[in-house]
Amino acid sequence: MISNDPPAAVAEALARLGRNIRTARLRRGMTQTNLAARIGASRFVVADLERGKATTGIAAYLAALWVLGLLDQLTRVADPALDEEGMLLERARAPRRVRSKVVDDDF
Repeated sequence: MISNDPPAAVAEALARLGRNIRTARLRRGMTQTNLAARIGASRFVVADLERGKATTGIAAYLAALWVLGLLDQLTRVADPALDEEGMLLERARAPRRVRSKVVDDDF
């Protein structure tokens, strides 16, 4: 389990995600209680995820995105085809092809 004090970059990303979920909820005219009922959680869970609380389960974040119609935006997250660093490392570890010399044995 991640601590209550994750690395700064993680805390910032969670806070941004929470703000984005809150904005989407408000734009749809939903209360925290409405969203909570739709995701099967309490109003306090919704308040925690809107604050970007690190100990709130990822399922709550994903369920909120689903209810708000935003879950499909996650398809690019950690997409192997977009992982430039990982692809570079993979290519660096790949065995090099050795070209065989064509031997002309027709004397």
